[in-house]
Amino acid sequence: MRPEPANAGSIARAARILREGGIVSFPTETVYGLGACAFDARAVARVFEAKERPAFDPLIVHIARREDLAVLVQNVPDLAWKLIDNFWPGPLTLVLPRRDTVPGIVTAGLPTVGVRMPAHPVAHALILETGSPVAAPSANPFGYLSPTTADHVSAQLGDRVDMILDGGPSAVGVESSILKIEDGAPVLLRPGGMPLEEIERAAGIPVRDESGVHALPEAPGQMESHYSPHTPVRIIKSATECGETSSRCGLLAFRDPGDAGRFARVEVLSPTGDLCEAAARLFSALHELDRAGLDEICAQEVPEEGLGRAIMNRLRRASFR
Repeated sequence: MRPEPANAGSIARAARILREGGIVSFPTETVYGLGACAFDARAVARVFEAKERPAFDPLIVHIARREDLAVLVQNVPDLAWKLIDNFWPGPLTLVLPRRDTVPGIVTAGLPTVGVRMPAHPVAHALILETGSPVAAPSANPFGYLSPTTADHVSAQLGDRVDMILDGGPSAVGVESSILKIEDGAPVLLRPGGMPLEEIERAAGIPVRDESGVHALPEAPGQMESHYSPHTPVRIIKSATECGETSSRCGLLAFRDPGDAGRFARVEVLSPTGDLCEAAARLFSALHELDRAGLDEICAQEVPEEGLGRAIMNRLRRASFR
């Protein structure tokens, strides 16, 4: 499946495919998604089939207008509205009590549904043109690296999808942060593209972190092994830890590592140490290293602040074997 440049014509065709029960990959500011109409259970089942995704892992539903929340959720707590006012559209998913009309396959049978409003203009236009909320996980085989370009989707899913819209590289580069509201307090289920510090500043109260491993996930990205390349990943503090490294070892460096000649391939997330740039580059760099025929990828730690929390969350899950 070759990607099609996103324009008015291709977005209209993609929306028609969705309305007719098809599945379409589309760009968001976080990563590329694989979407189906959220109320079409059979189409959503095709998303699970294409990704080989286990049915116990819930999906996020994407909307283009705040009023679309009313067709998905029973009620929106005051704190959730406060966060929506601050961060939508943007990389924040809110887990809220669902309406019975939302198919159980979307929510993995849970009484809640994750909802977000993407900031990417192509995603926004596609959802509006479709006339329905769109359920969409990342457009990759389950557990593998998330796609941040249309070419990543084409290489990983091929003809399993009906159409791929190309809207350029994803600007944020890691999935959305996921929060639920419990007893009036915010609870982090997955760190992501909205930094924890910004969420706490807007909420005015601390966020409780429950983003660890769950036997049965409440939200996407909570399994121990996830976001993984085929090549084994080892987390290191600095490039010097690798010692006499095999000639088939690659380095995923946070900053410019200086002397990295002993590595077969080096990808630098941000020469200046900028965490926003590092997050945007993370999956793309891992894709490049995974295609290089290496024995191992050594991934350098990044500071666990701001988007660094999301980066380290993804690296820890990628390194689990």
